[in-house]
Amino acid sequence: MPILVFVLWRSALPSATVHYSKDGREELLYIWNVKDQIYRGRFSPGSSVSDKGLVAPDDEFFMEFSWRSEEGRWHCISIKPKWPDTDIFLDADGNIDMRKESGTDVERLKVCQWDLAKP
Repeated sequence: MPILVFVLWRSALPSATVHYSKDGREELLYIWNVKDQIYRGRFSPGSSVSDKGLVAPDDEFFMEFSWRSEEGRWHCISIKPKWPDTDIFLDADGNIDMRKESGTDVERLKVCQWDLAKP
């Protein structure tokens, strides 16, 4: 029963998912920073990475996602996740796809507050 409660609790948390175009040119490095819980990794074209927010975030809550290609510059966005999921789509060049038809939840994104890299 405790496992079921945990699974239900986790599914109730809003999340943010970054999707990288299958036409991407190279693997991307990324850093998730969710209120100072930092995760690093890599993701390939056609894959996605995600993390969870909080049900009731306080004024100090933040979620930032930074990424770059092996030789490219860092990008960084601050995300205000909504339930059940906030989607961010990256184009083949690794830039945020801001077109209306892309599916990116643009209204949930802003310039990073803590990391000064530009999106």
